[in-house]
Amino acid sequence: MAGQNIGYIRVSTVDQNTDRQLDGIDIELDRIFEDKASGKDTKRPELTNMLTFVREGDLVVVHSMDRLARNLDDLRRIVNDLTERGIRIRFLKENLTFSGDDSPMSNLLLSVMGAVAEFERALNLERQREGIALAKKRGAYKGRKPKLSETQILELKERASAGEQKTQIAKDFGISRETLYTLLRKN
Repeated sequence: MAGQNIGYIRVSTVDQNTDRQLDGIDIELDRIFEDKASGKDTKRPELTNMLTFVREGDLVVVHSMDRLARNLDDLRRIVNDLTERGIRIRFLKENLTFSGDDSPMSNLLLSVMGAVAEFERALNLERQREGIALAKKRGAYKGRKPKLSETQILELKERASAGEQKTQIAKDFGISRETLYTLLRKN
């Protein structure tokens, strides 16, 4: 049974570009689901939508295993769920396709490649922490830049003092309510 070709894209932040992930693929995609969220778990809106949308006979195309899941358990669970439902999944970077009738060698490759991706992620995080620690020692790392200017902070404090709803103030400034309350507590 021939189905649709479905793309899944994930980047960690809204600032990151998704263009390269499915660029130059050799098939036309009927639909693309795109998350701009951390891959630390599977609670991502478009991943959930994609998993609900796909049907038997469909092919899910993903740039690489680490775009679908950050750890081996989640990767195996998602791939097994899809293939048990008669849905094939293709990882472009690893050049692997899983269909449910995979050989023991294919299952081994899934586990090994998934474990390697998880290991690479852990190494990158460790290097990042080490780099930040060294930069802090040199005085070169100041942390994340403030989202709001002093003028904006004064304005939001004035609006809160005037009794305006804090939810609306936070929305207008593009910050969370928790950030708003933190700013209001500061002198």
